[in-house]
Amino acid sequence: MIVIGITGSIGMGKTTAANMLKEMGIPVHDSDASVHALLGPDGGAVTAVAAKFPEVLQKDAAGRSYIDRQVLGRIVFGDRQKKRELEEILHPLVRAESDAFKEEMRKKAHKIIALDIPLLFETGGEKRVDVTICISAPKDVQRERVLARPGMTSEKFDRIVSGQLPDAEKRKRATYIVESDKGFDDMRKQIEKIVDRIRSRRKYN
Repeated sequence: MIVIGITGSIGMGKTTAANMLKEMGIPVHDSDASVHALLGPDGGAVTAVAAKFPEVLQKDAAGRSYIDRQVLGRIVFGDRQKKRELEEILHPLVRAESDAFKEEMRKKAHKIIALDIPLLFETGGEKRVDVTICISAPKDVQRERVLARPGMTSEKFDRIVSGQLPDAEKRKRATYIVESDKGFDDMRKQIEKIVDRIRSRRKYN
């Protein structure tokens, strides 16, 4: 089984690329979705995160505990130490879930799967995959996309980008690069070519 690691900075089109892989029949584990579930009602990270940041703990209508991610974001943004403390809680849990996903897909005899990991290179995640795909776009396109999101500001965008590995460095490290600024059809064609290469690689390895 070949494991693809898909990554890309905010606004680059990583989620779109992951969805295209799914449409091609390739199972994808979404690290962001895992984090949301871990912080959601009765999630696996709620107790540990609330112990570190008590002010983020909330209860839903059913009385289940969850983490207010907006409040949590305001606490850790701009504070590297608190961000590191949060990551020390979340990263091992997300990795455990992705490892379980890989094992499940192996048992189901899937030939290719993908792990959608925003901080793939930042966390050393490239060691856990066979090939990496970086989704990329020019800086002005990235900025325009992100600033169009509800509640996003230039200051917040700059803070997020400063906490991620520069796009140029991700491009250097990646096995394959997908340019996402020329429309969905072009992006899909690029991804299809990469998947064909990966399938050929598996056939002859």
